[in-house]
Amino acid sequence: MNKPSSKKPAITFLFSDTGGGHRAAAEAIIEAIHAEYGDTLVTKMVDFFKDYAPLPLNYLPDLYPQMVKIPKLWGAFFDLSDGCSQARFMTSAFWPFVSTAARRLAYEHQNEVLVSVHPVVNFFALNALGANHLPYITVVTDLVSTHAMWFDHRADLIFVPTEIARRRALEYGVLSEKVCVAGQPVSTRFSNPSGDKRILREKLGWPQDKFTVLLVGGGEGMGPLTGMTHAIDESDLDIAKVIIAGRNARLEAQLKAVTWENPTYIYGFINNMPDFMRAADVIVTKAGPGTIAEALIAGLPIILYAKLDGQEDGNVDFVENEKVGVWAPDPAMLISTLRGWISQPYAREAVIENCRRAARPDATRMIGHILGARAGLVDLPQEMARDFIGDRSRRTFPRLRPNVKTT
Repeated sequence: MNKPSSKKPAITFLFSDTGGGHRAAAEAIIEAIHAEYGDTLVTKMVDFFKDYAPLPLNYLPDLYPQMVKIPKLWGAFFDLSDGCSQARFMTSAFWPFVSTAARRLAYEHQNEVLVSVHPVVNFFALNALGANHLPYITVVTDLVSTHAMWFDHRADLIFVPTEIARRRALEYGVLSEKVCVAGQPVSTRFSNPSGDKRILREKLGWPQDKFTVLLVGGGEGMGPLTGMTHAIDESDLDIAKVIIAGRNARLEAQLKAVTWENPTYIYGFINNMPDFMRAADVIVTKAGPGTIAEALIAGLPIILYAKLDGQEDGNVDFVENEKVGVWAPDPAMLISTLRGWISQPYAREAVIENCRRAARPDATRMIGHILGARAGLVDLPQEMARDFIGDRSRRTFPRLRPNVKTT
């Protein structure tokens, strides 16, 4: 009789640091998996471009911040490459160039569940894996404007954040039973009890009696953050400003060198964003999907001042259609919106309620549960996963006990 293997199941996340959202989604899911299953399995993160892709593709993560500084060009490339035939042509053309790297990836992770949180990886990884492999699962990290490369019909399961994204998957030929509307994966810390706003402000050193605006430029501090900050400070609004410059050290230094009229608090990259969102009254941000999802869970009204053309166009529509915020790309619109929400608190309260209605606080935990099932840690009936297909399901995903037989 063969002795059962004691090797732990492994889940490997394929991502790339082309924007902060892919890494953040992977880290959030990993956090949820280990909160549920502890050390009964192994999780890894692999940057496909840096760890496997040949020159010059391995430099794409480093070039990305510069590429998106030309938003019109980025948007044009996004639109021209979107669509089944365009995506198939591009990936097929690149296959001879990256096939060796993709096959090495497949060989080195052949006994693991693979989870992709990046659209470009899917075709190459699935081509290299062939037919007989452990589950390959895609977690789409774009809210609405989901590129065709996200939706390879050979994937075993595709998580999408919105009903609109689900419909796009079906249009691209993915079977409906493979598509699960889960929500945007964000750190489970955003779903913890919110805490008292006054206590949080005292802890952060912010004023208690000021309408407080949180200004965020994404992990890289991109977008016209400086101009919007000056516009608020030069208005007649009695406002405290909290500015997150992210990893943009130059921007942080520039902002700290300014003598501001109103109370202003400037930070670089932070790890306690849930507290910042719960302590603020409104967030002013670029249209990144992760920040939008986090703000919804925090019940924080959203003002979008910038977007990445093509990729984030749909995020603006989503925020406006759900009535959880507004699109205000110029300072006059920003000031007008803030003035309205300050003078008419009931209008902002309505937006807060819309945020709570649109939020999916259990998204990350639900994804973690199903990934654990696919790794063999729990027995999960397929109908339980199907309960989440479709945007009208609002039920809480049941907590499952680990299947100790596999450990």
